Formats: sequence, structure tokens, C-alpha cells
Amino acid sequence: MKISYNWLKQFIKIDWDAEKTGELLTDLGLEVEGIDTFESIKGGLNGIVVGHVLECTQHENADKLSVTKVDLGNDQPVQIVCGAPNVAKGQKVAVATIGTKLYTAEGETFTIKKGKIRGEESFGMICAEDELGLGQSHDGIIVLDSNLKPGTPLAEVYEIENDQVFEIGLTPNRADAMSHWGTARDLKAGLQQKGITLELISPSVSSFNIENRLHKIDIKVQKHELAPRYCGVSITGVEVKESPEWLKNRLQSIGLTPKNNIVDITNYVMHELGQPLHAFDAATISTGKINVKTLAEGTKFTTLDAVERKLSAEDLMICDGDTPICIAGVLGGANSGVNETTTQLFLESAYFNPVSIRKTAKRHGLNTDASFRFERGIDPNTTEYALKRATLLIQELAGGSITSDITDLYPKKIEDFQVFLSFENTAKLIGEEIPKETIKSILSSLDIKINNVTEAGLGLTIPAYRNDVQREADVIEEILRVYGYNNIGFTTKLNASIAGVNKIEDYKVQNTIAEQLVGQGFSEIMANSLTTPKYIELVSELNETENVNILNPLSADLSVMRQSLLFSGLEAISYNINRKNADLKLFEFGKTYHKAAEENIENKHLSLFVTGNQHDESWLSPQQKSSFFFLKAIVERIFERMGVQNLQTVPTTSSVFSEGISLNQGNNVLVDLGVVNPKITKSFSVSQPVLFADFNWGTIIGNLKSKNIKVSEISKFQAARRDFALLLNDTITYKQIHDLALKQEKKLLKEVSLFDVYQGKNLPEGKKSYAVSFKLHDKNKTLTDKQIDKIMNKLQQSFEKELGAELR
Repeated sequence: MKISYNWLKQFIKIDWDAEKTGELLTDLGLEVEGIDTFESIKGGLNGIVVGHVLECTQHENADKLSVTKVDLGNDQPVQIVCGAPNVAKGQKVAVATIGTKLYTAEGETFTIKKGKIRGEESFGMICAEDELGLGQSHDGIIVLDSNLKPGTPLAEVYEIENDQVFEIGLTPNRADAMSHWGTARDLKAGLQQKGITLELISPSVSSFNIENRLHKIDIKVQKHELAPRYCGVSITGVEVKESPEWLKNRLQSIGLTPKNNIVDITNYVMHELGQPLHAFDAATISTGKINVKTLAEGTKFTTLDAVERKLSAEDLMICDGDTPICIAGVLGGANSGVNETTTQLFLESAYFNPVSIRKTAKRHGLNTDASFRFERGIDPNTTEYALKRATLLIQELAGGSITSDITDLYPKKIEDFQVFLSFENTAKLIGEEIPKETIKSILSSLDIKINNVTEAGLGLTIPAYRNDVQREADVIEEILRVYGYNNIGFTTKLNASIAGVNKIEDYKVQNTIAEQLVGQGFSEIMANSLTTPKYIELVSELNETENVNILNPLSADLSVMRQSLLFSGLEAISYNINRKNADLKLFEFGKTYHKAAEENIENKHLSLFVTGNQHDESWLSPQQKSSFFFLKAIVERIFERMGVQNLQTVPTTSSVFSEGISLNQGNNVLVDLGVVNPKITKSFSVSQPVLFADFNWGTIIGNLKSKNIKVSEISKFQAARRDFALLLNDTITYKQIHDLALKQEKKLLKEVSLFDVYQGKNLPEGKKSYAVSFKLHDKNKTLTDKQIDKIMNKLQQSFEKELGAELR
């Protein structure tokens, strides 16, 4: 939110510099994120002076150039070559002197320098309107008042607005401060705590006078719960034209582009008082009646931005009888707005239901200054006052007469809030006892009425415009922010307690696995839990009835909570591939959300995504595409690091994969992994294969916590390894060798590994060769060759007898 300091000073006569005022606003909770300088004319006309043309002759070498002698208020006139057709002797003109910076319409800067034009020296530039930012004309130079003295700075001739603009990071709860008046009100409270008492100056509407009642427009509100208060008035005989400079400067300083005097006034009052207004061309209201109502689902309506929209049955509309002319509180219609032919106005000022306005604005993807204020909750007591303020400004700047009474439909007044403030709770929450008189002073400065005072506390009435202050804790927060967080003392003593921690904590295991994955070349992603409901159509196991819908979605594409981490990962892959980053290894820890019969369910998952090449391109090694077995190895290393054993491998039944497996432990599926179905990746414009692993992290952590972990000391005695090259029938499996070896030697044989398989040339038909290693270890002593040979002989005999093996 932008706040003009000059505008702010219209309400509170503060003489501090902008930086000091910004610091106070920040302390009050209106964080000033920056202070910008605004100049109504770029450069402030610095270096531009009044010049008197003493001589003007034709340039000898150019038909369209003139050579002038110009008095700039110095003893010595200067020569300036000018190409304007209207330059003449005796004129008072605007001259940019040597070294002056001028700005183009595009914002580019150029400096006036001494130069030669067709052989004649030129010591400056006689300027046109557009060259100084004083207008759009470039037909000729500016001819000034003949009474002006040469050398007078042009900044003294034209009124230039120099302002400083606060960029305030307004939090959503501070609807009361969404205007210059609201900011001034907060500033007054902060100054009072510093011993500076200033009066708030509100614009007067005492001159509001109804001249006749010949153009009354009847108003009917059918949905009072959506429009609790609605005001309107008719004005005739107005002239739509350009706004005066002061009004344009006010709007431009806060980043608004002036349109015409009527539209500019409604914008001005909205940013001044926080009350959005809407001006209708009354001549377009054919029935002479305004009807505030909802319309049938799917009704078509073209808004001011020339977009045809389909209305919801919940959208509140301003109608000409039954014909919609404006989406209430959001955006006007294309055919009822003010233009240069408008002479009659119907001016609207209302308080609309904040929830209704927000839903409508988000439903149609609209975010206007009006909806921004309405959806946060404006002051219902300002509605009529703001209407009068705008009406008087219209009469001042556009003429016209007030030709109807103000219609004010307010059947059920929005009441102020009643809160009891306990002194004890105040001291407890703040951590320091603030004097009672200081508390009373702060509350009074915030327009909070003190109804009664007791030893225990205060009975308070909170004004309706403070819709964020409805509890005792909210009142205490208000006291604290005005009193000043920096004024609260704190002790240097630090008390801490040590909490008991389980042996296996989720976050510890998560960090361990994340570090392992990063070490293997993976990058972590953190995706939005909000997604589009369309994604569930891609996977048959996902059910639309399990969608957790957002009541007030930011957009249609972010309207449900995700049921799978797959789609956010594919979005990230698609984004990277489109930016020439096709070799990816990604992981994400996140939750999925499912709607159940009685409550919503959250499940934590770890997802892995691998696509493209395994490693970066290098001359040392050839490129190798990521494969299913590469991902499987990564998954197995994760389980190995976590100490998860005895996994069963079964084919996956998920339609996510074109081919894949599930690793189970008992009846629990711990992970599904495989190649993502190309039909799914195609939906994300990904043509290359994508490998995906989905860990049921909650189940895994649950199993870890119920498992006793045994820790043993590393033996100081070295293990021994022996290898066999076995010639076997090709029907024999490695599992048979593994199981038979461990059966024969249970005590000292610790590991059996297959490190080579060969079939083909130089082997008999139907035979294959297995190269198998055996790891032998005694943790209490070093094994002798005799012991090792005895075990190996026993294994050899078993293989020969049971499996028909031969040593090669």
C-alpha cells in the first residue's frame, strides 16, 4: 500500500522528516518497506530558467533552424540554435542550460551539452512542453509570460509537487489502515505516546445541499445479508473532463493513472477515506431503478475490461431493474461507466459482505482496489460521509447539481464490539505492568470507548471498523503496539528445560535420509500442497470424493489439496526440461490429503524422481541413462541406512507405473517404484522416461519406532574372504547357493555374494559359471588357514553333492 506524505499531512499537521515518521509507523505495526520520491515533473525542472530572446536570425546552412541570442539573467547573453518554427525575438522562453538533465517520455535521461549544429555553436536548448514533461505538445517551444524576469528558475513559475511516498507492507488484519485517513489516525495515537498531541483534520461536508429532487433513482436491496448498507445519490449537469493538477498529482504519487475528473474523484476518496465508490452514467439506467440482487447461475455479463464472464448464483450484482450493470464491490460493467458524454451520475457508496466479495473476486480472477478493501472489511459508518465528500468534490471539479436525497438502506446496524479488559491478563501477556492511566490513554487514542472502570479492568466498546479487535487478547495487542514493543524490558536470565526425546524422531531420520540423497546428487524440492482437481483424472486409484476442497480458493488451479506427490514433481520436471535442464534427480518430503467419512486424513510421503542421464557429461565416462535398477539401488540404500530389513518384492498394482514393483514388510507397502506411465508424463509435456518412487513415510517411521535396535562393538579381528568359481546347470539359482552355504556354516560365514555370471563360449551346453565370494569372520579371534580351509572344503562338498557343482 502506498501512502503519500503530503496527502497524509492534510489530516495531521506533522513536521517530522519522512524517515522519522516511517520509523514510527513501523513501530505501530504499519511496516514501512521503503520511501520513494515523487516529482510531478521528472527532474523538478532543475537547471531550466526563463530566457529572453534578444535576437533571432535564420541559420545560414539550414532552412528550418534559427540562431538566437538569449538573455539568461547573466551579464553575457548566450547563443542557442533552435529548430522550433514559433521562436521569435522578444519572447520569454524556457531554456535548459548546459549540464541540465532532461527525461524522455520513456524515462531515458540525456544531458544538455555545448555543441555545434550545422557550424553554429549552441549553448543550451529552448524547450517545448513535452521535452520538460509539462504537456504533450511538440509543435513549438513554450512561450512564457512576458513579465517574467530572465534567469528565474522555471520551478518557480510552475507548481511542482515534490512528495515522499511510504510503501507500507499492510497485514491483512489491518483493514482500518487501508487509507490515508486510517494511517493518520494510527499516527496520531503513536505521536500521543511520545507526548505530541495533534488534532485529526477531517474533510468537511457541511456544505452538502440538495438543490432539487427531480432525478431520484429508486433503490431496492434484495440481499441485505450481502449488502448490509447501501447508499446512493443523483447528480446532474456534470462535465466530464481532465482533472486539475493537484488531483492528478495525488493519484500519480501512489501509482494511479488519472482518467477523468469523475473517476479520479472516486479513486481519490477511496484512498483518502478507505470507502470504495462507484459512479454510474445515470442515463444508462433505463428503468430508473437500482436493484441489488443475485442472478441465475451462468448469466453472462461483460465487465469494464471488455471480458464476458459467466456469473455465479452467489455473485451480488448491481442491476438496472433485472439487467446487470456492475459486479458489486468488484468491477463495473462495460456499458454503464462514465465517459466524456456523461452529464448525469448515480453515485454509489456501500458496505458489502467481506466474505461474499472475496469469493466473487477470486471466482472471476479479479483483484481491484475496491475488492481489496471490501473483502477485508471497511468502516460501515463512513458510507454516507464518503458519499457526501465525493459529491462535493464532483460539484467543485465537474459542476452539476445534487438532484435527489441520499438513499441510505441500512436495516440492521452493524454494532460495535463489547470487550472486558483485565489488568491482570494485560500484565501477564505483555510481561510487564503498564500504568493504568497509560492504558486508558492508548485506548482513547485508538477510538476505543471506555464504558466503565473497576479495580479488575475496563469495560470497552470497540468501533465497528476494527473488525480485527474482538477479543481481550486483540485489545492487549493494540495496547502493546502503540505503547511500543521496544519499550518492554526483558531479563538477561535465560531459563530452559530439556525435553525428553525418543530414540527415533521423524525429523532426525528425515534429515539423515535427505543428506544421503543430496550426497547421491539429488536436489530437494518443496512444492505447493494446493493443486488442481484435474490431476486425479490421470490416476485411477485417486478418487474425486477424497478431494479436500478449499472453501475460498486462490484460483481454480489451486482449489484442492493434493492426493499425491507425483504431480507436483512432474510439474518441477517439466519446468526444468523447458529450461534445458533435462538430467534430474529430485526428492520431496511432503503430505497428501484425503477426505474421509468422519475426518480429513494426512499421510506423509517421501517421493523420488529420476530422469535423463545418471551423471553430468564427461570425457572420462560415457553417458548412461537412468534406469529402473539405478532407482532401485537408491531405494535399497535408503532402507539399508534406516536399518529396514526383510523386505518382500511384489509387482505393483498402481496405474501410476507402466512397470514397477512394491517393497513390502508384512502387510504394509513401504514403497512403490517404477517407470511413470507415459500417458501421465505426456500430460505434463514430458517426453523422456521418468522414474518415480513413493515411500509411505509414516508407515516406515512407525515401524522404526516399534523396532528394538541392537548395537555391537566393531571387532578388532579381520575378516577373511575366499572365492569359488562354480560350474553349474543353468537351472540353478544364486539363491540356492546362498541358502545352502549359510545352512552349512552358520557360525563363521557372515556373507555370501555373487560377483560374476558367465554363459557362452568355452562352457558346455546347458551350463553357466557363478563367481561367488564368502566372507568368514570370528569376532573373538583371528581365523587360521586351517579353519578357513576346513569350512571351504565343507562348502565345496555341499555344492558338489546338492547342486552338482564343479570348481573351475
